[in-house]
Amino acid sequence: MKLDSKDYDAVASRAECLVSAQEMDAALDRMAEELTERLAGKDPLVLCVMTGAVIVAGLLLPRLNFQLRLDYIHASRYQGATSGGELAWRHRPSEAIRGEHVLVLDDILDEGVTVDQVIRACHEDGAASVHSAVLVEKIRPHRCGVDVVGVRVPDRYLYGYGLDYKNYFRNASGIYAVADQDV
Repeated sequence: MKLDSKDYDAVASRAECLVSAQEMDAALDRMAEELTERLAGKDPLVLCVMTGAVIVAGLLLPRLNFQLRLDYIHASRYQGATSGGELAWRHRPSEAIRGEHVLVLDDILDEGVTVDQVIRACHEDGAASVHSAVLVEKIRPHRCGVDVVGVRVPDRYLYGYGLDYKNYFRNASGIYAVADQDV
């Protein structure tokens, strides 16, 4: 579903910036330090959870100064909607995971359903170890935890830095909360 430019501008004008671009840069630096402590010397396979984590991966990987490889996993519960449904697998690199130290990299920890199922799938596929990192964690109960978190924010509908609103705003420079009337 495409948003027309008037609706796009209206959603943007009503949104509240929760985390600035400068705060996100600092969070990415902290994440890189924590991940370096955990994974340097392990030659990890970084799995970017598509599509949201593509921005996270693009900004975080250049900050990781150790040997690693990149692949992706595509599992989604939203498919452009504002609420999650059943997990849909589009790409699961099972053979590439076997015996590897894996870092699951995602954009957000919301309910934790997607991250939990991706981590379980990595274990099922024979990963030597599974580590997880998300750029944004909503302050709310989760199905699972993650090892490294960039920022923690209130439980609201968010966009920016890979997080989307109806497939838009992934490129927003900051983390924004959508106004209640737009959810």
